[in-house]
Amino acid sequence: MNVEEIRQNQAGMILKFSVPAIISMLLTAFITIADGFFMGNYVGKEGIAAVNLGLPIVYLYLGVGLMISIGGVAMAGMALGGGEGETGNQIFRQTIATVIAASVLLSCVMLFCFSPMLSLLRAEGQVNRYFREYYWLMLLELPVMVVNSSFGMFIRGEGNPDYFLKVTILNALLNVALDYLFSGCLAWGAGGIAAASLLSALASLACILQYFQKRAHIYHLGAFHFSGRLFRKGILNGSSEFIGEMSIGIAMFAYNFVIMRNIGVDGVTAFTIAGYAAYGFSMLVVGFGQGVSPLISFAYGAKEYRLARELRRRTNRYVLAAGAAVFLAMSAASGRYGSLFVRNQQIEGMIQSGMMIFTSSFLFAGINAITSFYFTATGRALESAVISFLRGLGLLLICIFTLPVLFGMTGVWMAAPVTEFVTLLVTLVFLGREKKAVFHSTKPSFSFQSPK
Repeated sequence: MNVEEIRQNQAGMILKFSVPAIISMLLTAFITIADGFFMGNYVGKEGIAAVNLGLPIVYLYLGVGLMISIGGVAMAGMALGGGEGETGNQIFRQTIATVIAASVLLSCVMLFCFSPMLSLLRAEGQVNRYFREYYWLMLLELPVMVVNSSFGMFIRGEGNPDYFLKVTILNALLNVALDYLFSGCLAWGAGGIAAASLLSALASLACILQYFQKRAHIYHLGAFHFSGRLFRKGILNGSSEFIGEMSIGIAMFAYNFVIMRNIGVDGVTAFTIAGYAAYGFSMLVVGFGQGVSPLISFAYGAKEYRLARELRRRTNRYVLAAGAAVFLAMSAASGRYGSLFVRNQQIEGMIQSGMMIFTSSFLFAGINAITSFYFTATGRALESAVISFLRGLGLLLICIFTLPVLFGMTGVWMAAPVTEFVTLLVTLVFLGREKKAVFHSTKPSFSFQSPK
């Protein structure tokens, strides 16, 4: 990969790096949707609701993992672009070690959080039981998932996205097969679906470790000297992704809190099923973001600032087109979509009446997310953090706690599109200021000093 190659073939390079990432992320979404399908058809609507009540836990893991990994990948990419290969390798090793330590510690803490969380949400009976069955095992699976994702970013960053795509395909196929075996054939219920996820993630990790032992040509596992300065810099640079994921987790908790108290389990189930479409689209956007970020970081590290902006604009056009296509498709299929997961007329009716409103947020969400990735990849953490905060927490919480009071379940569907539209206005202001900014010509420094 070199600057001239990127400049002469921007679309091709974006797609080369993004398509495998997009497929990987969509397969990740497919795993979640497949879990929902088996949960709804073999466990029941209470199982779907139970899984959704625990999604803030999942987003907490994703937030910690992305904060550490994306910050590390961005620094390593800029180091490679600046010709500092060994520094990039040291950053890789420190990043992976930090992700492992943080995710394991997080599982230890979460062991004590189930009961207070379920009590606050007033989750009782079958919902309570299914929650515990599922998330006890997920506390083992989620650290593996986060580590796999972090490894995958570096595999793509060294120019071999196809390998991680194959690993993700294996993970998806194995997960679906085990879902059917454990929940459909053996009737292990919610715990069986969690066990399927754990075993699939462990199989993927084995393939990834084999890659770094035998095939990696830039990043290699090994000893490293921990650098507190680079740790702080990476955390700061990836803070917007942490804010984004944590904001989603807090917002999801708020959604569940409001819906459980005002509508009940049926409302949570309807929102969860509709949310699968949003999750799939967000994974598509994240795939574009993860694919283009190494290109932007490389161009920025080589002082090709105009090229970095051109890559961002082109990617924004792609996600806008994708958002429009998904919005039209889901609006047309809303009458049949809910019946794939549950056979309940009330829940199906909720989904059909709100799907067009809910998915209109896709027209704005992609641009906001890609622009946040762009600011992170170029080291502009503040702008990225503001965008992530507004769309994931600040504005969204206001909408969650006000619109349902005024419009009922319709207000629940309205919260996301209103939030994304207002955030888009702020995003456009940041881009206007960035366009006028004069970039510093000094080459970024990445000296990796061992502690004395």
